[in-house]
Parts: sequence; C-alpha cells; structure tokens
Amino acid sequence: MDRRIERPSAKRRKRLIRIAIGLAIACAAAVLWWLMPGGNSLAVDAQSIRTGAVTREAFRDFVPLRAEVAPLRTVYVAAVQGGSVAQVIAADGTIVAAGAPLARLSNPGLELDVASRSATIVGQLSANSGERLSVQRTRQDSARDVAEARNALSKAQTALRQKQVLFDKGFVTAAAIDPLREEVAYQSNRVAALTAGQAQANGTLADQSTGIAATARELRESLAMVRASLAALTVRAPVAGRLTAFTIQPGQILKAGDPVGQIDSEGQWKLVADVDQFYLGRVRTGLSATADLDGGRYALHVIRILPQVTEGRFRVELGFDDRVPTGLNRGQTLDVRLVLGADRPATVVPAGGWLDAGGTTAFVMDGDKRAVRRAIQTGRRNPDQVEVTSGLSPGERIVTTPLSTYAQYQTLLIR
Repeated sequence: MDRRIERPSAKRRKRLIRIAIGLAIACAAAVLWWLMPGGNSLAVDAQSIRTGAVTREAFRDFVPLRAEVAPLRTVYVAAVQGGSVAQVIAADGTIVAAGAPLARLSNPGLELDVASRSATIVGQLSANSGERLSVQRTRQDSARDVAEARNALSKAQTALRQKQVLFDKGFVTAAAIDPLREEVAYQSNRVAALTAGQAQANGTLADQSTGIAATARELRESLAMVRASLAALTVRAPVAGRLTAFTIQPGQILKAGDPVGQIDSEGQWKLVADVDQFYLGRVRTGLSATADLDGGRYALHVIRILPQVTEGRFRVELGFDDRVPTGLNRGQTLDVRLVLGADRPATVVPAGGWLDAGGTTAFVMDGDKRAVRRAIQTGRRNPDQVEVTSGLSPGERIVTTPLSTYAQYQTLLIR
C-alpha cells in the first residue's frame, strides 16, 4: 500500500509546537502557583500597603511631647480648726500675701473651751509663781541665818580678844575668859553647820528652781497653743501667690483639715507632660528639652519624674533653665522636644503603624510582589525614625502599614 511520506521539516515544526505548548502550560502553572496564596500567605492589594527603605543615617534621639503649663509650686490651704464660715475675706484668683487672712470661722464651743483652759493654765502659772517665791524666801532665810551666825561669831571673837589682853596683864582671872572662849567655839561650830546646811539646801533649791522654771515654760507654751487654736479660726495664706480653687461660702461647715483652696506661685511656671512607657528607662532628671512659643525657643530640663504608669504613659515635670516665656497661663499647652541623647549614625527605618505589633517583626520586601515576615530587634525611636539593632540591612525595604491584619501570616503576596 502506498504511504504518504512527510518532509522532515514539517515533522520538526510540529514537535517544536508541541514543546512550546507544553512550556507555556508549565509557565502558566508556575505563575498561577506563585500568585495563588498558600495556607500561610495572604494576597494584598498593592494600593493598601506602604513601604519604607532601611538606611544608614544619623538617628535624632528625641521624643516630642505635648506639655501643659502648671505653677512651679502649689501650696494647699486647709482649715486648721473646724467651724462655720463667718466671713469670706479673699476672692478666688486674687494675689495674696503670706499671712493674709482669707476667711474667718465661728466655733462657739472652741471659744468656750479655750477660755476655760486658759483660766486653768493661768491659775497653774500663779501657783508656779508662788513656788518660785517660796524657794527664793528659803534661800534668803538660809542666808540670813548664816549671816547672823557669822555676826555673833565676830562679836564673840572681839570680846575674847579684849578679855585676852586683860587676862595677859593679870587684871582678870581665867574664870572671866573661859566663857568667852566657849562662846567663840560654839559660834564657830554654828557657822560651820549653817554653811554646810546652806550648801546642801542650795543644791536642792537649784533643782527645784529648774523644775519650777521648766513647768512655767511648759505652761506658757500650753497657754500660747490654746490661744493659737482660737487664732486658727482665721484661715490665712501660708505663702504669697495666686489663690485658686477657693470656693467656700458663708455658713459652710468645715472640719479640721478640710481643704479650702490652694496658692500657686505667680510668674513661676513648669511644664507637665505624659511620656510613653517605652521611654521609662531612658528618661532621667536633668535631661534637656526645648519648647517653641511665638517664634522663640526656650530651654528646659527635667526636674521630676513620676514613674507610675497609667494607661501606658508616665508623667514628667520640666522647668525652664533661665528665660521664662511671658504671658503663660495655667492649662496652656506647648509642643516640647525632649532630647534623650546625641545624634549618631544608626541603621534606621521609617516609623509607622507596623510598630503597633511591638517592633519585633517586620515584613521585608522580596522583590516587588512579595514580602516575608522576619524577626528583628529595634532600639531607640522618634516620631520619624526607628533604630534597628539586628535583622535588617541598609538597602532593604519593609512594609510600614499596620500589621495587625496580617498577624497570622508569614508571607504577603502583593498584587
């Protein structure tokens, strides 16, 4: 039987077509496999993500703060004694001097008690004065007895000397001189006994005088305290400044210790700001800061740190170095840059929502259509930059959009 014989060139062409079709199918399958999300991958729209480059540049080590103006010093005013408000003297918001009366209270029970206690203490002081006079009289009596004994001794010695002259000349007998000798001996012993007794009595009287004086001093102090409790019914300003939060009204009942207002330092200000707890270990007293207001820049420093963390933030207080802006008002807000350290080169990436996941992982771009999660370590931060200490190299790119949506995935397929 006759068979058609094809030319070799036609056979080769058909084989090439079949090979080309097979390769096209394989390529299409590979592309389809590449684009198809796996179990640990997520396909995302390229318009929904942002990326940022990893660079090597100077890291600006600061943190921006929104600070509120507050008085440098605040002294609270409280009622020392309880009572009803009889008279309000000062007005809220006014400047007061130290010791100026702010209000007067009425407390009849306290007034009666002060009068009774004062009378009792005055009576005790009177008795104390009598004791002091008794001690003085005892000293005087003792001194008088010694003086009289010495005078009697002196007289006896004089009489003895006169008789002795007559006795030596033979005008009188021994019977006339012996009584005088006995009198001198008696008066000498008497003076010695009274002098010794006076010394002992003086020691005892000195102790009594010290005790009497101490008692008198305590009684006078008690009397002053009792009378001061009555004077405390007048509420006074402890320091000079601006009186604020002073809202008491006549007739209002106050208990001892109740707050009635506060006095703020006038013209002396500080700034109070809340800082993210991320910086708790790096903020310390003395750190420098700057604040911009009305075209001027003012230098500040951290004067106090309140380390209690509330809702992820802690509080710092900043004081002005020298020049204080004029026209500040309590509660006014200022933008502050708190400098944590000097600028120095570092590997940095742009700050963004990706840090909400903790900054321990990042999706690193692998070409233009794929991003793979990678473990990294971050260090210092500012509003624009994040320092990367390991896991990334300059020239790479990362996804900077929030990662909360991609938390369970390891790969992002970007379409």
